[in-house]
Amino acid sequence: MLTARSALVFLLAVLSGGVAAALSLAAGEDVSRSALAGLGAAALAVPFFNRLIEHDPVRTCRHMPERGEGEGHG
Repeated sequence: MLTARSALVFLLAVLSGGVAAALSLAAGEDVSRSALAGLGAAALAVPFFNRLIEHDPVRTCRHMPERGEGEGHG
């Protein structure tokens, strides 16, 4: 099973590869060259979107106690 982040990265990579292939096909290239352009774009899009959508670790509370709160103050 994939995490939601991994699925989103792969989905965006497939979409960008499909757009690149469609644009290449519309520009007059044959199907094999368009498929190669789409595969190349998808291969380059995976690390791009992986870095763009960073993993969000569990957020920790960084609340600093107010003056007078906590141990030893008072």
